[in-house]
Amino acid sequence: MPPIIKVIIPAHNEQDSIGKVINEIPHFVAEIIVISNNSTDATEENARAAGATVLTESRKGYGYACLKGMDYIATQAPLPEIIVFLDGDYSDHPEEMDKIVAPIIEDDMDMVIGARVKEFREPGSMTFPQIFGNWLATSLMKLFFNAKFSDLGPFRAIKYDKLLALEMQDKTYGWTVEMQLKALRKKYQYIEVPVHYRNRIGVSKVSGTLKGAIFAGVKILTWIFKYSFK
Repeated sequence: MPPIIKVIIPAHNEQDSIGKVINEIPHFVAEIIVISNNSTDATEENARAAGATVLTESRKGYGYACLKGMDYIATQAPLPEIIVFLDGDYSDHPEEMDKIVAPIIEDDMDMVIGARVKEFREPGSMTFPQIFGNWLATSLMKLFFNAKFSDLGPFRAIKYDKLLALEMQDKTYGWTVEMQLKALRKKYQYIEVPVHYRNRIGVSKVSGTLKGAIFAGVKILTWIFKYSFK
């Protein structure tokens, strides 16, 4: 029997992209959950029209949105076996979700990260702060934890019970690195899968602004050093 897979998509003002993302998610997904993170445009209406379950989270922050989605899933039955996260800006390729979940289904991996490798990236799709930040964060994780990560990519899958065991806390920019650090500490089986990555629709709320890039960098480094000296 195939596993129950649910998708969580945090979205802040993604009215022009959210429908494209939802429409390209494979049909094996049981439910697509879009969390409108204080959106002021037609993100919610467009997501509903495309067939997604839409939740609202007024507290701005990627982690707040993800936690809202997890709280909702915990109230549903039956519970899923796998949770997939991806962004609502159409930078990820939703049709590649089969590659993201396959190592969990076929090889019993606990977590899979979609790695935005250079040869699969559209020119300009990642800014210099993103590229440098990924390199620095993954280099530090390799140094302190002997990790094999090369990316903090948002397109990822994880077993639902393993996700709950991580007791995720970060409310903003540190969500992805917190998940990877805690997975390392718990000795989860993980793998990276190369995925394509394109220029997003609209302006990034993180890498598109100096403030966002700085806050994201500080949050990521804080999590890494916090766990390094535990």
